[in-house]
Amino acid sequence: MFDYRYHALSLAAVLLALAVGVVIGVAIGDSDLVSSAKSGIVHNLSSEVSSAQNGESQLRSQLAGEEAFTNDLYPIAVHGLLAGQDIGLLFLGESSDRVNSLVRNAVTQAGGDLATVVAVREPLDLPGVAVEAAGTHYAAIGAVGATGPTGAAAVTETGSQLVERFGTLVGRQLVSGGQLVNQELLSRVRNRLLSAFDGQLGKLQGLVVMRAEPTGMTTVQDQTSSAFNSGVIDGVMAVGVPVVGVETTSTEPSQVPWYQSEGISSVDNLETTAGQAALIYALAGSHGTYGTKSTANSLLPNVGAASTQP
Repeated sequence: MFDYRYHALSLAAVLLALAVGVVIGVAIGDSDLVSSAKSGIVHNLSSEVSSAQNGESQLRSQLAGEEAFTNDLYPIAVHGLLAGQDIGLLFLGESSDRVNSLVRNAVTQAGGDLATVVAVREPLDLPGVAVEAAGTHYAAIGAVGATGPTGAAAVTETGSQLVERFGTLVGRQLVSGGQLVNQELLSRVRNRLLSAFDGQLGKLQGLVVMRAEPTGMTTVQDQTSSAFNSGVIDGVMAVGVPVVGVETTSTEPSQVPWYQSEGISSVDNLETTAGQAALIYALAGSHGTYGTKSTANSLLPNVGAASTQP
């Protein structure tokens, strides 16, 4: 049966479509209408851009003021914290002139002196170290990691322990300033052990460490360096000298997890004013993981908890 309601609805839909088409056609053909809409859109966008630029200018001005305040406050905050103290900088692997400069500036600003800068050679030249250590217990270190009959190199547990003990002695001698028996061992093996040395060996009141991610080494060489590096940190801490691991915000991969595994403080944003302040307070006695990366516990130490070393 024919349904008039369905016919009516269909007719209404057709008429509505025609009406919409007419309106759109008029709008397209009306240049004044299009121009007006375009002008409105441009005006709104221009207003938004202008507002954003004004906001950016205000934020830049505010940031500049806060940076100026921070830079003025920083010398006061760290003044005298390291007065009269000799600080060392140890590179475990590749050295960095930039980090050297940043650490030196920070230490000097706090009244201290960067007295010793050394870089450990990687991979370690154990045969060369053994030659220089001839006549001592550590002459046997040259056999560690030697290639066996099958051609597969491996560091034995005893070998790793020997390398770690050697590293411990090196760490103790590096910061003790001649107060240990056999202090001459570090001097004897220095040329084979270190790739860079600046300053003089003497008693240090603090040590800054930067570890470079090992690259291009065999498994044996990597294991050997790891054992030695851990030994060095243990030796320094055994003497009671504060140790702080550092890196910049661009360091990849981050070495903070390694610093944490060794139980030492760390700063992951050394190139910033906050990072340098954190370094000074850590050398002065604060302990923690500082910086801006996800591994950091806080940006700065609790200033009240820091204490200068005698």
